[in-house]
Amino acid sequence: MDFLIQLLVSGVAVGGVYALVGLGFVAIFKATGILNFATGEFMMIGAYFGYTALVGLHLPFWAALLVALAGAAAVALVVERALLRPLFGQPTITVVMVTLGLSSILKGLAQIIWTAEFRSFPRIFPRKPVFLGPAVVPSRLFYGFLIALAAVAVLAAFFRYARAGVAMRATASDQGAAYSLGVDIRRMFGLAWGIGAAAAALGGVVVGAIGGISPQLGALGLKVFPVVILGGLDSVAGAIVGGILIGVLENLAGGYLDPYVPGGSVKEVVPFLVLLLILLVRPYGLFGTREIERV
Repeated sequence: MDFLIQLLVSGVAVGGVYALVGLGFVAIFKATGILNFATGEFMMIGAYFGYTALVGLHLPFWAALLVALAGAAAVALVVERALLRPLFGQPTITVVMVTLGLSSILKGLAQIIWTAEFRSFPRIFPRKPVFLGPAVVPSRLFYGFLIALAAVAVLAAFFRYARAGVAMRATASDQGAAYSLGVDIRRMFGLAWGIGAAAAALGGVVVGAIGGISPQLGALGLKVFPVVILGGLDSVAGAIVGGILIGVLENLAGGYLDPYVPGGSVKEVVPFLVLLLILLVRPYGLFGTREIERV
């Protein structure tokens, strides 16, 4: 029983980290209706900004975190203005394909600027593990989960109560109607990309603090993809529910199935099996809007 509790608690903690990265997908999709396949690379770029601020500039953690969020948001705004704004009014699939190319460009830029060398983050969380009953949770996962909860609360409040958040939701729902009501569509798109990149960067700093960073860190974005599909592409709360479910399923598969499978790869496959299942039976996810189209 203690083993099961350990797997469940660890899975919830890992799921919180997945949710952080998933918020980058949700923030942009909720406001623009665009699925950004470069979210993982914005997470990676944000982690590098945070690393540079901590190690190169010797800033305290809170200041380095601000640098990471602002840096990733600035890159996203430049990308939105230079690459995506000219495509305004084009089919969604065109923009999605651009984000696929953008992920390769950002990965290449990271290798040019920071090289392909693996780097370890300075310790930013307490060393002492957290004890939850019989379960032991590494402090980095525990505090990462708390950060995910705080980020979800902030984003949910923004989209529900802030004027800009409501305007972004209206833009995603019906661009023509929003424009006729005086909403600056282009400004909302830029704001969505900035917020989405900042959310992904927050996840990047936490992930970097857990396992280090390299230009390949963006690959985690594809691993998080089942999380946002399961929770619902336009649901902020769904990101954390999906993250927890995927994290728990991963841990259970790793604990109970991997020892009996040659190579022990069941844990890596489970999220994508969930992705296939949810696309077949409920493509809009657990909390997503039914009108979402498959892209």
